[in-house]
Amino acid sequence: MKIQCPLEQCRWKRRKEARPEEILDAALDLFTEKGFSSTRMVDIAKKAGISKGTLYLYFESKEIIFKELLSTMVNPMVDEAETTIKEFEGSASALLEKMVSGWWTAIWHSKLSAIPKLIVSEAGNFPEMAEFYVETIVKRARGQFEQIIQQGINDGEFIDCDVTAATRLLMSPVIQANIWKHSLKPFDDALHEQSYIKLHLRIFISGLKKETTC
Repeated sequence: MKIQCPLEQCRWKRRKEARPEEILDAALDLFTEKGFSSTRMVDIAKKAGISKGTLYLYFESKEIIFKELLSTMVNPMVDEAETTIKEFEGSASALLEKMVSGWWTAIWHSKLSAIPKLIVSEAGNFPEMAEFYVETIVKRARGQFEQIIQQGINDGEFIDCDVTAATRLLMSPVIQANIWKHSLKPFDDALHEQSYIKLHLRIFISGLKKETTC
């Protein structure tokens, strides 16, 4: 027979299990609002509704919190992208469009859109944090797009080009838009996000495709 726990105990159990996620969410809010340098562990604890001592039971430093943010919120997206590439049946152009549109949809309207700006602004003060981001997220994502572009070249769909340079050209406008969103947008609200990403993909993929001859 299944034993039912008292209501308050069940609430506490759910709260305890959810606490690490709530801490990460609170930390990301503060990193976005105040910057990584200005955010203190006590600020994160207060935002998460817990004591500083309790916070340290989960995370020893805000650097560890940031790494956990990437590991639990961003890395699964990179893993999912790898699965998509393996299972996709279609042209390299279609896969590029699917991948970039997927990243854009998942990140633009989420709190994760603040991460590129956070990294750029804090890289000088926290080089280990920036290096961790590049090694665990950027290089993996870049490698995925390089793989797709190279496959398009091998299949004769794309022109022969510098794959590394092409990948950076593909990713840069997406990253730049997210940085703009968390810096200049209050003073320059002149970007329609869907038009932006669709036009970017159209121009980029058209530039990669080989000209067809009759």
